[in-house]
Amino acid sequence: MIVGLDIGSSKTRVLIGEYDENNILGITGVGTAASTGLRKGVVVNIEATLQSVSKAIEAAELMSGREVKSCFAGVAGASVEGINSRGVVAVTGKGREINQADVDRVIEAARAVVIPMDREVLHVIPQTFIVDDQKGIKDPLDMIAVRLEAEVHIITGSLTSAQNLVRCINRAGFRAEGLILQTLAASRAVLTQDEKDLGCLLVDIGAGTSDVLMFADGAPYFSASIAAGGAQVSNDLSIMLSISMDSAERIKKEAGSCYLSHADDDELVVIPGLGGRSPQQVSAARIASIIQPRMEEIFRLVKNKLEQPGYFPLVKGGVVLTGGGALLPGAADLASMVFGQPARVGIAGSMGGLTDEYRSPEFATAAGLVMLGAERLALSLEQERGRKGMSAEGSIKGSKASKPREASGLKKLGQWFKEFF
Repeated sequence: MIVGLDIGSSKTRVLIGEYDENNILGITGVGTAASTGLRKGVVVNIEATLQSVSKAIEAAELMSGREVKSCFAGVAGASVEGINSRGVVAVTGKGREINQADVDRVIEAARAVVIPMDREVLHVIPQTFIVDDQKGIKDPLDMIAVRLEAEVHIITGSLTSAQNLVRCINRAGFRAEGLILQTLAASRAVLTQDEKDLGCLLVDIGAGTSDVLMFADGAPYFSASIAAGGAQVSNDLSIMLSISMDSAERIKKEAGSCYLSHADDDELVVIPGLGGRSPQQVSAARIASIIQPRMEEIFRLVKNKLEQPGYFPLVKGGVVLTGGGALLPGAADLASMVFGQPARVGIAGSMGGLTDEYRSPEFATAAGLVMLGAERLALSLEQERGRKGMSAEGSIKGSKASKPREASGLKKLGQWFKEFF
């Protein structure tokens, strides 16, 4: 059983994945609960957060009929930063043949960057390898070389933010198997390999933040977070229409559109009066005229983030939107206009089970957490079997255990690349 936990600023979502008798991963439990303990991706109220986690997991347990003990949790927000780094080592293997130890050393060299004491490394994702000035190598194992270089994308997070998140999960009675970047998880669920190879942009529009992950040549090259999301849209509606935040959120979901040309000027929407005043009617076009500028601003902030380091020209495969903000009608059309690229709303591919329940951009992160969690657990089991096999082989055949070890190393790298690329 694999559990994905997506703790957002407005909702906590949980998916439970299980393998059936045919060894196919399917979703058997879905849970959702209101979240008030996070602000812009950072825990600000531990008690409220753990209550939200408990309610969401209990709902998923009730649906699946299974008891949850551990989960993979997503992290995002302004506390997460991404940097690119390069490492280089000399190939020291027999006959200058690159082996798994060389690959591990070069990645370790690439991750040796100076980061503040209050931050920790969450992910080190290989982008490409360079073998004796030959660029664009994805799998350097068994190649003959003198020098091996690796380019990696390093994702770091605030140490205290991560500890607070884990503390909430632990106090709710569960164990955090691992923390995974939310946009990395969402990309696993909604992006195709062709989009990653060509170069695409994933924008996860949450309530408090909009998180960004850009791919080029099949690997992540840029990650960032914008301190604006769906809550700012609801706040604009609340102010401009003089209604409560709850009413603004409901009207945004039921009658909102972020592309003015899609809104009907003749369609009227009833808005409740504030403080006992009588309800009023406004046109759907009026609501869209409030929503569009804020959504357009969010997309332009994302574009500016990419243009500053010069990465925007690498986006050739379009834009994919996930998160609750992607549910707004016209979101893809507005994104296409701002970025000048084709855009679509990302929905997790079918994994079997309760397909209608989780196939929504809101559950993209949770679905990706289940997928990555399943791959991590499978890799751990494979490595454990390999260690046991090598131990048994070594005790029987002595020095002849080298071949199974090499095969295990090759399989390890293959699984590793499958996870990230």
